[in-house]
Amino acid sequence: MAKTESKMPVHVAVTMDGNGRWATKQNLPRTKGHQEGLKTAKRIVKAASDAGVKYLTLYTFSTENWKRAQEEVGFLMNLIHVHLIGELQFYKDNGIRICHTGDISALPKNIQDDLNDAMDKTKDYTGLTLNLAINYGGRDEIVRGIRKIAEKGIKPEDITENLVRQNLDMEGCPDVDLLIRTGGEFRLSNFLLWHVAYAEMVFTDTLWPDYTEEEFLNNLKSFGNRNRRFGKEK
Repeated sequence: MAKTESKMPVHVAVTMDGNGRWATKQNLPRTKGHQEGLKTAKRIVKAASDAGVKYLTLYTFSTENWKRAQEEVGFLMNLIHVHLIGELQFYKDNGIRICHTGDISALPKNIQDDLNDAMDKTKDYTGLTLNLAINYGGRDEIVRGIRKIAEKGIKPEDITENLVRQNLDMEGCPDVDLLIRTGGEFRLSNFLLWHVAYAEMVFTDTLWPDYTEEEFLNNLKSFGNRNRRFGKEK
C-alpha cells in the first residue's frame, strides 16, 4: 500500500481498557466506570464516523470476561442490552451499520435478539461499520473457523489463507490497519489475532473513560505518519 493510501486507516480496532481502574481512582464502584466507558465509546464512534473511518471494531466483552464477578458480568450484559435498544436512533442518524464479532450463540437470549435486531435495522447503511466484539476471543474465533472448514469436508491441501479468512467472523471486513489500546497495558489480550497481522499499534496510558476525541484523532494522525511496508523494502 502506498503511503498516500495510508493517511487514514480504513479499519481501526480499539481495546477499551481501564474502566475499573478509573472507577477505583474516583472511589466509585466498578460499574460506574463501565457506565462512563460506554459514554466514551459513543463519542469515539461518532468521531470515527466523522473522520471517515470505514470500520471500527470495539473490544466490548471478551470470552475471558465471563470469569469476572457474576454481579459485574450481569451489569455489563444489561448495559449492552440498554445501549443497543436506547442508541439505535443514534446509529440510524449517523448511517452506522452494526455488526457483531464473536460467538453469539453463548450470549443471553435477549442480547442475541438485540444484536440481531440492530444488525437487521442498520444493514443497508453505508457509513461507518461498527463491529461490536461481544463474547469474542481471537483463539476462539480461529477454532470456530477451523471447525466450519472441517464440517465442509474440505481437503487439507485445499485450505488456503483466503479460505480461512472466509470462515472467520469478519468476512468481507478488511484487516485492521490501526489497533489502539488504552489503559497503559502493552498486550493484545486475545483480540483479533488473525486480523492484526500487519496492524500499526498505539498504546496509551489514558484510562478509557478519560480517552477523548482529540486523542483519538491524534492517534489517527500518528498512523498517517508511519511507513507501512508489509514485509517489503520501501
